[in-house]
Amino acid sequence: MLLKTFGWSFAITVVGLVVAGVLWGWQGLAIVGILSVLEISLSFDNAVINAGILRKMNAFWQKIFLTFGILIAVFGMRLVFPVVIVAITAKLGPIEAVKLAINDKAHYQELVTSAHPAIAAFGGMFLLMIFLDFIFEERDYKWLSWIEKPMAKMGKLDMLSVIIALVALLVSAMTVATDVAHGGGDKTATVLLAGVAGLITYLVVGGISGYFEGKLEEDDEDDEEDGAAAPATQGTGSAVGLAGKAAFFMFLYLEVIDASFSFDGVIGAFAITNDIFMMALGLGIGAMYIRSLTVFLVRKGTLDDYVYLEHGAHYAIGALAVILLITIKYEIHEVITGLVGITLIGLSFASSVLRNRREGKPGDTSGTKAEVTSGV
Repeated sequence: MLLKTFGWSFAITVVGLVVAGVLWGWQGLAIVGILSVLEISLSFDNAVINAGILRKMNAFWQKIFLTFGILIAVFGMRLVFPVVIVAITAKLGPIEAVKLAINDKAHYQELVTSAHPAIAAFGGMFLLMIFLDFIFEERDYKWLSWIEKPMAKMGKLDMLSVIIALVALLVSAMTVATDVAHGGGDKTATVLLAGVAGLITYLVVGGISGYFEGKLEEDDEDDEEDGAAAPATQGTGSAVGLAGKAAFFMFLYLEVIDASFSFDGVIGAFAITNDIFMMALGLGIGAMYIRSLTVFLVRKGTLDDYVYLEHGAHYAIGALAVILLITIKYEIHEVITGLVGITLIGLSFASSVLRNRREGKPGDTSGTKAEVTSGV
């Protein structure tokens, strides 16, 4: 099971480190290894969130996530995305931007870093919406019940998450958008525009995937009521088409989430190296492990066995969203970002273990669906 899920990650790690050693020597090998660990530590909570979505997909879409999705994650976000940012910021063509990244690494780093306020605003708003929609939803299981119970009641107010997110964006734009840490100058308009774009992206992609998922559940319920229980290949095939649409938009949603998580990793990698190829190789290896870990969590049913893991991951997402908005002006070391996420997930895992022991069935949540609180 472990080798089957992580086999490609192990193989790519070996190949990647060998390539790094051949091209850049022992120093390059060490840098690539450090970048891989950085990516894993920063994105561990991403794997838990992804697993919560991916488990709704069939085996085919899980394979798409591991194959085509990893190409987007490694080459798209870790290699192409920074170059595109430089091309837009410096008003260069793609070829000129690549030449700049290779021949003038210091200026390339400066241009990517100067785009951080817009990147942070976009990613921060997208991740903040994920957290808010989670915390405002009524759930069977509650981890921090003293927070989640009143939040679930407040969540009955329509569009509350959007209102709070917009308020957070306005506060960020008015208080921290005069950027000192990333190039200076008033970034208010840039932050507002990028933040609204992140909010719209979440509402569109998340809304469409949620719509198709809801329709699919309604069709399944209708089939059960009618006693149909027809195989997927029977009938007109509309259910199959609907499932495909739902999975496709969920896949897009997953990729946008991954992009939002990768922003801090890409920016933080410049503290270690400004070589785009080292960066892409190191972060790409880390991203591969996050992909494999996501599938491992799905296939092992970990989120069903340890019911507070999703809570911890969403709290980590909320913390990352706030950190991204703060880093529009102030520097926050990537170690802090990674430790916050790992700590929250670790605490939620420990709470899950304690709950399972109290229930007398460690790792078994197949019983009642009544509301359960951890007493935290």
